[in-house]
Amino acid sequence: MIYWELFLAFFIPNIIGYGGGPAIIPLIEAEVVGRYGWMTSQGFAETLALGNALPSPIATKMAGYVGYDVAGIGGAVVAVCATVIPSLLLMLGALGLLYRHRDSPRVKRMSQWVRPVIAIMMAWLTLGFFLESITTSGALHTVVLGVIAAIALVRFNTHPAFVVIGALIYGGLFLG
Repeated sequence: MIYWELFLAFFIPNIIGYGGGPAIIPLIEAEVVGRYGWMTSQGFAETLALGNALPSPIATKMAGYVGYDVAGIGGAVVAVCATVIPSLLLMLGALGLLYRHRDSPRVKRMSQWVRPVIAIMMAWLTLGFFLESITTSGALHTVVLGVIAAIALVRFNTHPAFVVIGALIYGGLFLG
């Protein structure tokens, strides 16, 4: 029964939530704290804060932690699957539909419009990160990290993971 409750607690917010992980966190909190009482509001807030400090999507991290806390490894697997399944089903359906109509001029036009839209969205996200970095870390640190990262990535073809690790070390030494 606990596995079914875990599945519903994460499947329902992910199927009805729109806007990605941060948008469905209140829905997950309503289930985990309000409906099932698996955590207190304070515990949920602490889990959310810890989850935001780690890489990867927040919804899957929250699902994995809460699922493990409630029902061990099996609970974590069920909760993460319940979080991923809605997106997976939608993606499979959309890809099947696009594949079936791949020769359609409308689908080809739509595909041509997707790339610039994604580029604009990524530019907007980058600008937001840049402004947040200036606000929290200061302009000097932001420029230093940005220039060093750009040189490492473009000039020396450094793997992005090493650039991120270097930035974390820099932050720990000069910002921590």
